[in-house]
Amino acid sequence: MLNNKLNYRIINLAAFMLLLYISFSNVGLWVGIIAKIISLLAPFIVGFIFAYAFTPLVRWLTNKGIPKTASLLIVIFGIIFVVALLLFLTLPLLYDQLSLLLNMIIEVFNNISDKFNVNIGSFEIEVTDYLNEILKSLSSFTSSTTVDIVNKSINFISKFIIGFVGFIYFLCDMDKIRDSVKDFLLSISKRSFSYIKCMDEEITNYLKGLEIFMVIQLFEYGLLFLIIGHPNWLILGVLACLTTVIPYFGGLITNIIAIILASVVSVPLMIATGVICLIFPQLDGYLISPKVYGKTNNVNPLITIMAVSIGGTLAGVVGIVAALPCYLLIRTTYHFFKKDLKKGMDIVKETI
Repeated sequence: MLNNKLNYRIINLAAFMLLLYISFSNVGLWVGIIAKIISLLAPFIVGFIFAYAFTPLVRWLTNKGIPKTASLLIVIFGIIFVVALLLFLTLPLLYDQLSLLLNMIIEVFNNISDKFNVNIGSFEIEVTDYLNEILKSLSSFTSSTTVDIVNKSINFISKFIIGFVGFIYFLCDMDKIRDSVKDFLLSISKRSFSYIKCMDEEITNYLKGLEIFMVIQLFEYGLLFLIIGHPNWLILGVLACLTTVIPYFGGLITNIIAIILASVVSVPLMIATGVICLIFPQLDGYLISPKVYGKTNNVNPLITIMAVSIGGTLAGVVGIVAALPCYLLIRTTYHFFKKDLKKGMDIVKETI
């Protein structure tokens, strides 16, 4: 009798609305908890991302006939060697070039202020203060003892060590992790496994191409600016490498900085820099990039720019870097479920 009088749908709806209200009223608490969890797991997340990114390189070495253990050791010690080389061989040179860069930027600001009668004093102070902080950090790193560095940067170093150990673990066990995920997805449905496999192939192709392209950019622009005698050739080469993760805009930023700095030195150097910035990005875009990435990650330039703009608006620098991979995942999802979406739309049209 009581069951007939109670409307369980209304009770369930009321309970759901109550839970929703509690969740939204404590959204600040939940955000803080999630941020704390992410902060704690950040070294492991970063380690897994890097392990996932370098797995294609291990696989490539294995396919060349090198045993898996040897391939893992080559990749791990290769990364350690490259990082150590960048830190202990190029760091003093980077410090000298940053000092020169600071003087050149000040000269650029002075020239703009004198020629166009523009007051940019506050902006100049902010930029120079920021560069001075970088110089102080590099100076303390190159001149301080190891004990001082550890005392000043214990938090960063501990997270770096944890992340690197996690990276080694994930890289060594990546095949087991992938097999476990495969078995789990197959236990759910073969379609779920096929969907994740498509996404994995798309991101793997993107990361593999990105890694190769970053190395090409480092040597290409570093050598080009060195040949024409640009005083900041190393910084510009590193900048060209790092900004590769930002489609279109990254290269544009590097080129603008290179031309501005060259204008302070001499007119011939500015012209030579301008020629490099005009010709070689075209070669990169129409010749090198298609060869490296192939057709799998071919994205319309307008869509890429829109994705970068949306990513930057939503999540800042992280959003800009993750914009293209996120778009590739969305595109892969659409193509995978395209037929299902079409069937659903047909059903809706028949119902209407």
